[in-house]
Amino acid sequence: MYPESLQNLIECFKFLPGIGEKTAERLAFSILDMSEERTEYFEESIRSAKKNMHLCPICNSLTDQEKCNICSSDNRDDSFLCVVEDTKSVFLFEKLGMFKGKYHVIKGLISPKEGISPDDIELGKLIDRIKTSKFKEIILAFKPSIEGETTSLYIKRILGDLDIKISKIASGIPIGADMEYIDAMTLERALLDRKSVE
Repeated sequence: MYPESLQNLIECFKFLPGIGEKTAERLAFSILDMSEERTEYFEESIRSAKKNMHLCPICNSLTDQEKCNICSSDNRDDSFLCVVEDTKSVFLFEKLGMFKGKYHVIKGLISPKEGISPDDIELGKLIDRIKTSKFKEIILAFKPSIEGETTSLYIKRILGDLDIKISKIASGIPIGADMEYIDAMTLERALLDRKSVE
């Protein structure tokens, strides 16, 4: 129904999560209505993000610098490490503005059912970092699920011989909820009411 160039643009928008046919059409027409200058900026931003964004060698979060701004900051509290399952969670906590420690991003959660083991989510890198740093508390900030609980208990067992407090965010977050859809107040309360991992 659409000219090929427009149809291709619509199909590209459908590659994005949560974008169906109607939304893709609306976005494609929005692009056509943009000024040439704004279209070029949009295009360059995509290219730049793909080219320059990479994982921080220390915490695994996304950055376009050698190290992310959190790892390179002298104003963060080096005694707290918040472990999250993806980079989106780092930005979520940073929007709250209440956590002043460091982060470590693992690559998902342990899930025997899906064949995802501790090696698959690079827990070795996290354990090495903890053992060579001076953290006093490790905060496990995973979504409340069987996978999140399994990952928490595994980390607790591996670090059991170290003199470090291991806590997890409180379970005011509903079971099975994705972190990115949790409102800021609930997330803040969960972080404040974190519990020791038993």
